[in-house]
Amino acid sequence: MGIPLLKKSVKGLSLIALLALGQATAAKQPNEPNESKVTLIDGSWNPGEAGPVTTQANPLNRPFGVDFDSKGRMWIVELEGGRVHRLANGVRKQVGGDGSKSYRGDGGSLGQATFNGMHNLAIAPDDSVYIADSWNHCIRRVDVKGHITTYAGRGKAGFSGDGGPAAKAQFNYIMCIALNHNGDKLYVADLKNRRIREIDLKSDKVRTIAGNGQRGVPKDGTKATQAPLVDPRAVCSDTAGNVYVLERGGHALRVVRLDGRIYTVAGNGEKGNSDGRGSAARFNGPKHICADPAGNIYVADDVNHLIRKYEPETGEVSTVLGRGKVKLSNPHGVTWDKGKLYVVDSSNHRIIRVE
Repeated sequence: MGIPLLKKSVKGLSLIALLALGQATAAKQPNEPNESKVTLIDGSWNPGEAGPVTTQANPLNRPFGVDFDSKGRMWIVELEGGRVHRLANGVRKQVGGDGSKSYRGDGGSLGQATFNGMHNLAIAPDDSVYIADSWNHCIRRVDVKGHITTYAGRGKAGFSGDGGPAAKAQFNYIMCIALNHNGDKLYVADLKNRRIREIDLKSDKVRTIAGNGQRGVPKDGTKATQAPLVDPRAVCSDTAGNVYVLERGGHALRVVRLDGRIYTVAGNGEKGNSDGRGSAARFNGPKHICADPAGNIYVADDVNHLIRKYEPETGEVSTVLGRGKVKLSNPHGVTWDKGKLYVVDSSNHRIIRVE
């Protein structure tokens, strides 16, 4: 639409050239994402963003993770606030936690339970809610009746239990949990044990699928269980069964393929802020990941205040959100649900949706 704006004819320019000039004028600049379909779900816009600034009487306090049950209700966990919320039809209700950093309530209702440093949650097909109670070194489970128990871990840091029941295993800072595509396996980023562990929800048995407990950068093609890891912060799997591992201090995205071998697919260990293919991309303290049905991986790039996207078919890393009008502040969570990406914008105390 550039031609009508030209008041004078430009000598020597053809109609084709003028059309090209108009298209170039209207084109987006590099790294300027289309944010026209960004929706505020809970919280407030900042001045100059997509909508009016609002004030809530009961704001979220550093939310870290969200997931959805079969009724479409969003569940939210807070790191600093220590509360569990449920959002339905635009109304948020506190359903658990009292803000104290403690470990109480097993055997009773969720409403009477307390937590210590919740980092995220995962909801199974039967609507069981699994919560990463990170600083209590365990996973809590809420059944459909609202009763809570400790499902995995014993409340004390350690490493034990592979091959046995989850309730008797020990973990050391569970920073992320994620279900596989079928919802029958729960992956655990066992941070300070430098391992990714898997819990079979049918047998409740635990095993290690990546990491040997040592700190280091894994060599491509190494058997994952024999490889070191820097600091496995988050984990997710795609529909094919590949398991992705995000390392915050390693500034990299890795994958454990179906043959059990590990590869680095994005980032090279150096912190930075750039899109690109494979090792040319740079992250800075990334904290969470999720996968869409096509196998694309979304990364909450915390210190860069961006949401990034890794496309396995091309190896390209691009920026989805944060370089344009909407500015993020320490995003800690990303969740894909029904064709939409939900972003937990932690230091802005809000949840937004990207379409």
